[in-house]
Amino acid sequence: MLQGMILLWLTAMVPESKPPTCDLLTQRCRSPTAAQMSLLISSFVLISIGAGGVRPCSLAFGADQLDRRDNPKNDRVLESFFGWYYASAAISVLIALTGIVYIQDHLGYRVGFGVSAILMLLSVLVFFIASPLYLKLNPSKSLLTGFLQVMVVAYKNRNLTFPLPDSTGSYHHRRDSNIAAPTHKLRFLNKACIIKNPGQDIASDGSASNPWSLCAVEQVEELKALIKVLPLWSTGIIMSINLSQNSFPVLQASSMDRHLTTKFQIPAGSYGMFNIISLALWVILYDRAILPMASKLKGKPVRFSVKLRMGIGLFLTCLAMAVSAVVENARRRKAIREGFLNNPHTVLNMSALWLVPQFCLNGLAEAFTAIGQTEFFYSELPKSMSSIAAALFGLGLAVANLLASVVVRIIDDITSRGGKEGWVSSNINKGRIDSYYWVLTILSVINLLYYFVCAWAYGPCGDQPTKVTRARNGLRIEELANLGTKEMKGKA
Repeated sequence: MLQGMILLWLTAMVPESKPPTCDLLTQRCRSPTAAQMSLLISSFVLISIGAGGVRPCSLAFGADQLDRRDNPKNDRVLESFFGWYYASAAISVLIALTGIVYIQDHLGYRVGFGVSAILMLLSVLVFFIASPLYLKLNPSKSLLTGFLQVMVVAYKNRNLTFPLPDSTGSYHHRRDSNIAAPTHKLRFLNKACIIKNPGQDIASDGSASNPWSLCAVEQVEELKALIKVLPLWSTGIIMSINLSQNSFPVLQASSMDRHLTTKFQIPAGSYGMFNIISLALWVILYDRAILPMASKLKGKPVRFSVKLRMGIGLFLTCLAMAVSAVVENARRRKAIREGFLNNPHTVLNMSALWLVPQFCLNGLAEAFTAIGQTEFFYSELPKSMSSIAAALFGLGLAVANLLASVVVRIIDDITSRGGKEGWVSSNINKGRIDSYYWVLTILSVINLLYYFVCAWAYGPCGDQPTKVTRARNGLRIEELANLGTKEMKGKA
C-alpha cells in the first residue's frame, strides 16, 4: 500500500509521469502515453491489493491480541474492540474526506498525495516497531485448500457407508484435537474424514498420507462452520445495497438549499459525513455510556447479543429507506409545484438538512449490523478462520456494490418501457427516485423477515451461555458433561 501511495505521489511530482496541460487556445489535450497510464494504474493496483490485505487482516490480527478464552469478560472485550475499530475507521474516513481533500484542493495534489504517503510511511514504521509485542499465530496451511479437499474427498467417498454411532477410531482427527467424531449437521461432508484403510490412509506421524483422499475432522467442521454462517451473512447484503446509494443523495442535495449560514454551505457530496458521524458517535455512546449505565442499573454486566444487534441494524435500514422515500417525494412535489420539472439544477427553497435523518439512520444501521456481523463471524468461526471471519463483511459490501448496479439497471429498464421516463432518470425531478426508494424499503422488509428465519434456524450463538466453546471445538456444554460422566464411570 505504501508503494502504491509513493507511485501515486510520483505521478504528481514528476512532470514526465503525466501528459502536458491542455492548450487553452485550441482546447486540445494530449492523451497519456502507455508508460504514464501504466504508472498510474500500477499505483491503484498496489493500493487496492494493500487495502485488501490490511483491512480484514488488521481486524483479525487485533482481535487475536485480545481474544482470551479463559477470560470470562472475553465477549465484552471483543465487542468493545470491534466497535472502536469501526469508529476509528469511520473517523479516519471523515478526516480523509475533509482534511486531506481540503489540502488537495488548496495546496495541490503534490502536497495532498505527499501527506498521504508520509502518513502511510509512519503507520508502517509504527507497525514494525511494535511488532515484537504482538501475538503472532502462524497458519499451518491454506484454509481454502482445506475446504476444497473436504469437498473433493466427500464426493469421492459419496458411496461409503457411515460408521456405527458407537464405533471409535473410524474418523481421522489430529493428535492434539479433542474432537473424535464430526457433528451430525451437514452429514454428507463427514464422509471426507472416514478412514477406509488405516495402514494406507494414516502416516507414521498420525497425519493423512494423502490429504486429497482423507481429511481431518477439524477440516470438515471448519467448512461446516463457514456454510452455517453464510445465510446470516447474506442478510447483510441488502443493507449494504442501501448504503451504496451514494449518487442519488448527491443529486437531491444539489437541488436543495445547502446553506447553514448566509455565507457557508455544505457541499452536496459531503452529506455522507453524517453517516460516518452517527456511526462513530453511537459506538462511543454505546460503549462508554449506555452499557455502563445499564449495567449499573441492573446490578450486573449487560450486553446486547450479536443477533439482537444485527436485527436492530436491519430494522433501522428499513426505516432509513422509508424516510428517504418520504423526503424525496416531498422534494419532488415541491419542485413540480414551483415549475421546475424540466430544470433539475434549480435550487429549491427546501433545506438539504431534511436528508440528514436518513444518513443518520443508515449510520446507526451500519453500526449495529456491521459490527454485530463481524463479531458474530469472529466468535462463531474456528480460531484458525479469523482472517476469513474478518473479511466476510467486506465481501458482502463488494457483492452489494455489484448487485446495486444490477438493481438500478433492472428497475430502470422495467419502468422506461414504452418510451416512458424511467424511475432512475438523469432528470431527478422527472424521475421517481422516491418509488425506487420504496422498492428498496420493501426488499429491506423482506430481508428482515428472512433474517428472523435464518437467526432462528442457526440456533444459539457463542455469546449465549448454552455454548461454552462456541464453534472452535464443536462441543456443547452437555456433550462435555456427558464425556466427563463417562470418564468417571470408567474409573469407578
